[in-house]
Amino acid sequence: MHEYLALAMLGVLCCAAAPTRADDLPDATKTPGLAKPGLSKATVCATKWGKDERFVTPAMKAKAFNLYGYSGYHDARCVPDSHGKTCEIDHLISREVGGADDVSNLWPQAYGSTPWNAHLKDKLENRLHKEMCAGNITLQEARDSLTNDWRVAYRKYYGDP
Repeated sequence: MHEYLALAMLGVLCCAAAPTRADDLPDATKTPGLAKPGLSKATVCATKWGKDERFVTPAMKAKAFNLYGYSGYHDARCVPDSHGKTCEIDHLISREVGGADDVSNLWPQAYGSTPWNAHLKDKLENRLHKEMCAGNITLQEARDSLTNDWRVAYRKYYGDP
């Protein structure tokens, strides 16, 4: 009887956990991540991210889609969110912690996938920037939080989605 109870509990735990999909994380062989060389914490914290210049070209975005076998923004894996946004070509190491505008740092990420999506990663990127600039984590720790498995860092700061 205890065996059945244990199996039933295992089934509940298994199914209650958020499912993981293959595209929740980038493929490390295609997107290992790359930081801009020579950036200090002071420079990263002084930059007004989003107001600086971006250098991700349409050709780079097309190459990132192609690397992952996506047909583009309307690929079936680009699940739209409630506002119709489908995918972004995301920086694995975010620009907010000095990530490079380079194809080796880019991957397609859906906005509307569940439980993990581009909106959650964007939220984490902003948090890591704040934590790093406040001196709570190092620049390298912020970058490692994104390249190792960004979902672990998300859970640390926000819990399960």
